[in-house]
Amino acid sequence: MALNYLSLGTFDLAIASVLVILNGALSFFLGLGLERQLLIATLRMIVQLALIGLVLKTLFALSSPGWTGFAALIMILFAGREIMARQERRMTGFWSYGLGTGCMLLAASLVTIFALTTQVRPDPWYDPRYALPLLGMILGNTMTGISLGLHSLLTGLVRDRSAVEAQLTLGATRWQATLPVTRNALRSALMPIINTMAATGLVSLPGMMTGQILAGAEPMEAVKYQMLIMFLIAGGTAFGSISAVLGAVYWLTDARHRLRLERLRQP
Repeated sequence: MALNYLSLGTFDLAIASVLVILNGALSFFLGLGLERQLLIATLRMIVQLALIGLVLKTLFALSSPGWTGFAALIMILFAGREIMARQERRMTGFWSYGLGTGCMLLAASLVTIFALTTQVRPDPWYDPRYALPLLGMILGNTMTGISLGLHSLLTGLVRDRSAVEAQLTLGATRWQATLPVTRNALRSALMPIINTMAATGLVSLPGMMTGQILAGAEPMEAVKYQMLIMFLIAGGTAFGSISAVLGAVYWLTDARHRLRLERLRQP
C-alpha cells in the first residue's frame, strides 16, 4: 500500500520554532538561566538532524552492506561514549568504555539482525531503510538500560562496601555477596522499559506508531509494528543490561572472592 504524507516546508518549521523561542523567553524572565543552553541544544539538533537526513538519503541510495554496517558501528561507538559519560563512578582502563559498548554492540546487533531476518524480512535483509531505524530505536533504549544498571551497581557497591566485604569474609562467593546490589542494579536498568510498555497505547502513542499513522498506514498495521518494536527493545535492553552488570561484577571482584574497588576511578 502506498503511503501518503503531508510534506512540511521551511515556513512550517519556523512557526513551530516559535514555541522554543517562548521557552527561552520564559527562562529569561523567570531567571532560570537556561536560554543559552536551550539555544545551543536547538542549533545542535537542527544541524545534527539535517546532517543525518543527508547521510541516510545517501545510504538508502547505496543500499550497501558495508556502508550500512559502518553507519551502525558509528552509532554504537557514540552510544558507548554516552554510557561512559553518564557514569558518576567509572571503571579504570578500557573497561570504562569497552564494557558498556561491547554489551550494547552484542545486544543491539543480535536483536536487530533477528528482527530483520525473521519478522521484517526486507530484500535485501540489510536494507538500510529498515536496518538503521530499527537499530537506532533498540540502541537508544539499550543504552539507557545499561547506563542506569551500571550507575546503580557501581554506586551501590561503594555504598554497601562494608556489607559486601563482611559476607565475603564469612565465606560467601563474590556472586552471592554482590547479589543484593546486582538485583537493585538490574531493577533500575529494566524499570524504564517496563513502565514504557505499561503506558504504551493508553497514556502515550509511541513515535514509530504515530509516524506510520501520519504517513498513511492503517492504524492496526501501525500497532503491529509498534508491538514488534517494543518486544525488540525489551529484549535488547534486558540482554545488554544483564551482560553489562554481570560483567562489571566480574571485573570489580576477583577469583579469590575479594571486592576490588580500586579498579574504580575516584569521583
